[in-house]
Amino acid sequence: MKLIRMRKKAVIILFLAFACFAYAVEENNSTDDAHPEHEAMGYLDALVYGLVEGLTEFLPVSSTGHLILAKEFLEDTDSEELETAINAYLIVIQAGAILAVAILYWRDVWAMGLGVLGLDPRGRSLARNLLLAFLPAAILGPLLDEFIEERLFGALPVAIALFLGGFLIFFAERMRARRERSDASGPSPDLSQMKPTSALVIGAMQCVAMWPGTSRSMMTIVGGYIVGLRPAKAAEFSFLLGLVTLTAAAGYKVVTKGHQMAQHLSFGPVLIGCLVAGVSAALSVRWLVGYLSHRGLAIFGWYRILLSIIIFVLLGIGFLD
Repeated sequence: MKLIRMRKKAVIILFLAFACFAYAVEENNSTDDAHPEHEAMGYLDALVYGLVEGLTEFLPVSSTGHLILAKEFLEDTDSEELETAINAYLIVIQAGAILAVAILYWRDVWAMGLGVLGLDPRGRSLARNLLLAFLPAAILGPLLDEFIEERLFGALPVAIALFLGGFLIFFAERMRARRERSDASGPSPDLSQMKPTSALVIGAMQCVAMWPGTSRSMMTIVGGYIVGLRPAKAAEFSFLLGLVTLTAAAGYKVVTKGHQMAQHLSFGPVLIGCLVAGVSAALSVRWLVGYLSHRGLAIFGWYRILLSIIIFVLLGIGFLD
């Protein structure tokens, strides 16, 4: 417990330090000509995006879907490039959640680093499983990126995915309950002991979550159910897989859309959003592991369906586009 409290304090101190640094940089930028033109996102918007991302990234409710909905309320983009910059940032902001998981699961990250060097067999096996699970998304992600951003970054696709995902959760929970009734004493295997085929199954499920509103966490946790993991272990594998997947997704956006973000978004709000996401994600991860150990995913299924119905109504009355 003492170590956990120290890690939480380290996250908060890091957030405050970078917040002060970002403010100083922002004040300096405001006096020169390098300030982005047509700036779309201020500190308040960044705070909202950070909270939404951090609280939802590792819950099975779709952080990207929630960020898209938040954008519908917060932003009034008046150009295609501005829209592209904001959409790219909704992926890049996941860097904060990556930092949170890296701190909370530093032992596994360290073990994988040693494993790559041939010094930790368990770490090597865990790293292998995570890379295998990441492989399907690594192949399909770049191929589908433009199509997804152009066709699926909207309220209607998000609502459809939320609605269908709710019923998938109910199905997955029934499947898990039947398995646990028939084998109540069976332990969940260690993540490093998973078969390579099991890791690939979870990776294939993750690809479905490229549709915004589906939820990467939901699909990977359900994938964990399918291959025999208990809820807490399935969630932990989802978190660690997120380290690889979200790092790759955020890095890809920086490389491909970094120019648009630099042109339209100020450094200060961008950084603040990522750091707020990190702090709130750390709290969300700790809560979710304990919750899933006792109650499962069902409550998130009801939440998804209720939210989707609200979105359908708002679309029907013209409040959302």
